[in-house]
Amino acid sequence: MAANTESEETVIDLLVNQHKQIQALFAEIQTSSGEQKTERFHDLVRLLAIHESAEEQVVHPAARRSIPDGEPVVDERLEEEKQAKQALAELYDLGAEHPDFDVRLRSFAELILRHANAEEAQEFEQLRASVSESELIRMASAVRTAESLAPTRPHPSAGESPAANLLTGPPLAIFDRVRDALRPRHHG
Repeated sequence: MAANTESEETVIDLLVNQHKQIQALFAEIQTSSGEQKTERFHDLVRLLAIHESAEEQVVHPAARRSIPDGEPVVDERLEEEKQAKQALAELYDLGAEHPDFDVRLRSFAELILRHANAEEAQEFEQLRASVSESELIRMASAVRTAESLAPTRPHPSAGESPAANLLTGPPLAIFDRVRDALRPRHHG
């Protein structure tokens, strides 16, 4: 079976692939040290921030509308995402060099991977059953657009609703992307 091109990729395929990237980044961080560890952690922060923002703008509203009893499923995912944003912000503030970082990262990784598994098993599977393939492909395009405008750092106080993301996301994204551009990059 050939891999989907970007124009044929469903939102579920896109997000599950990102879940795999997130899991790989956790493994890389746990086996890295020094600057490499810090860089991989910043990659993780960026991916998680844009991933969750896009889900909150595109996927969760569609799930609320489309899947039977979507409200409690989405509410549970949003609560997990709220907890994850707070934990990620705390880890970011702590920094990869801090002595408690590794222990807290492992706990955070468990939280994120449980969340991703629940999303895939509950929300994504029900979306696949309730929404047409063409709509899932269109949603992937909408997620890519939302990700291009999303903040690259956790902002727990910004909220988890689509409206909050639309209002606060672009200004925070600009601020985050300027900070990203100013952050020294070490390659070695």
